[in-house]
Amino acid sequence: MGANRDSVDGVDGADGAPVPVASKVQGMKAGNRPLSPHLQVYRPQITSILSIFHRLTGMALAAGALLLGYWLTSAAYGPETFARAQDFLASWLGRLVLFGLTFALFYHLLNGIRHLAWDTGWGFEMRTLKATGWLVIATTVALTLIAWIAAYAVAGGA
Repeated sequence: MGANRDSVDGVDGADGAPVPVASKVQGMKAGNRPLSPHLQVYRPQITSILSIFHRLTGMALAAGALLLGYWLTSAAYGPETFARAQDFLASWLGRLVLFGLTFALFYHLLNGIRHLAWDTGWGFEMRTLKATGWLVIATTVALTLIAWIAAYAVAGGA
């Protein structure tokens, strides 16, 4: 894979042999117009993966806003309802959801800052794109862990 200049990296035929680019493009034409971009032709890159992940974390944060609304509303409905909401959020599943939302929040925030830098025209060189992408991932992981470690420290390991 990748050694043959007439083949597409990462795209092999049924027998494992590289498929020529020309036959891939011919197979995807719709009335003389190639369909592009197409996952069978393009190998995922960090920029495309982070772009998709940015959209997914945005949707996760919207769901998290609904969860926050449920939690706040449960407090208004009385102690029993609030206790049920608290019990769910304190369960292993609730904490997993909260951990995921924390990760989504930090990722979306940091990648949004990266996008703001792009709005100024900075960071479009391929080397910078890759470096800032990996920086966003590493910083997201670090901030998520720091936030959870700090929360457990303040809560006394609850």
